[in-house]
Amino acid sequence: MKRLNRKGAVHFVKELDAFPKVPESYVVTSAFGGTVSLIVFILMALLTISEFLVYRDTWMKYEYEVDTDFSSKMKIKIDITVAMKCERLGADVLDIADDVVASKELKYEPVNFEPSAQQKLWHQILQQIQGRLREEHSLQDVLFKSALKGYFSDPLPWNDSASLSNNNSCRIHGQIYVNKVAGNLHITLGKPITSLMGHAHFAPIVKEEVYNFSHRIDCLSFGNEVPGHINPLDGTEKITLEHNQLFQYFITVVPTKLHTSDVSVDMHQFSVTERDRVINHEAGSHGVSGIFIKYKLSPLMVRVSEEHMPLSVFLVRLCGIIGGIFSTSDLLHRLIGYFVDIICCRFKLGPNYSRQVLPDS
Repeated sequence: MKRLNRKGAVHFVKELDAFPKVPESYVVTSAFGGTVSLIVFILMALLTISEFLVYRDTWMKYEYEVDTDFSSKMKIKIDITVAMKCERLGADVLDIADDVVASKELKYEPVNFEPSAQQKLWHQILQQIQGRLREEHSLQDVLFKSALKGYFSDPLPWNDSASLSNNNSCRIHGQIYVNKVAGNLHITLGKPITSLMGHAHFAPIVKEEVYNFSHRIDCLSFGNEVPGHINPLDGTEKITLEHNQLFQYFITVVPTKLHTSDVSVDMHQFSVTERDRVINHEAGSHGVSGIFIKYKLSPLMVRVSEEHMPLSVFLVRLCGIIGGIFSTSDLLHRLIGYFVDIICCRFKLGPNYSRQVLPDS
């Protein structure tokens, strides 16, 4: 009895098949069927490879929250070349709380305003990237992914071998730490001085014709440095023939926490609006000539994280591709075969039917 029960159970399992087999007598090989099968397998392979590439790719996810860190200091990195001699220029930061960060941390280095051939090439590449960033904002995701991977190098160092006679410009560079409040980084005539009367710049008496605030921004960043990340003003160059020119940059700094598969770093992004005009008191255009970078901090903080497709989703999508192609190809094959059979039957039955009708008539 036990053996009979086992045989019955085995037979029941064999008969229980969710995918019924097609008898061999029903299968007919043809050139059309082989062509359809070949196309199906090629299409399946292409879609599988495409889906695998999508699975390996990542995308950036942006989340926003209120920034509650106001007690820490923020670093500003500066590398600006102005077409004037260093003894005539002064740079410092004055924030909204009237705290002055003097230019002791900044270095004034006489250089030639005309860069070398390698630096020209570097600036051209950087300006092309900046132009594409303004047109296609999605490239920012590419920069986040490529950060710290060396896809874009840091600015090339200046060549100090040039003679001092050709050094008619001043390179102002260095790092300063400021409070996380709105402030004004300015480069104007004269060295900064602080007195009981307030903040001022002591300017030497020189001819107005020597004033020229044409400048090039090699680097301007806020917060921690992220090698390979491009800031909006990097590579900016402003040339003017006017003596009393005012250049203004209005910057909004956004704290950013970047989390990718390779790095986790706290950085600062910023957006900028530019404006320049000629100072002419007779025409009603008042002000002080120079370069003024006015910045403020956004109350919101951005979390940028790198997202990846889960393995379970990839497997489900892969099964959907394979099953969908099989089902669709089988349906199309049946429909095409059905129409071909109808057309062929009409051509075959047409002459025979006319022959049978003629004698009776």
